[in-house]
Amino acid sequence: MKHIIVEITYKVPIEKIDTFLHEHRSFLDRGYEKNLLLASGPQNPRFGGMVIARAETIEEVKEFFREDPFFKNLCAEYRYLEFIPVKYHPEFSSWFGQNFLSNK
Repeated sequence: MKHIIVEITYKVPIEKIDTFLHEHRSFLDRGYEKNLLLASGPQNPRFGGMVIARAETIEEVKEFFREDPFFKNLCAEYRYLEFIPVKYHPEFSSWFGQNFLSNK
């Protein structure tokens, strides 16, 4: 599995973001149901958001976010950063698995 940080940067005023916020969060729920997402939330200050995702390919994550209401309404741009989690809290072993070099 690939592990990806998705950095979302707003391109429009926060008032426009807020008009799509409920749809965006409902969209993210589908990612959680598919076990594609681990965590998500707004940056502070609210210039965008961050998401931790995983999939077989980074393209799968990009394809998923093309359905995001923020993306479809030209409100945000996305940056995808793949990382290799060699260390993580034991409570997350079911998410990260044992496919990596070490968890110690």
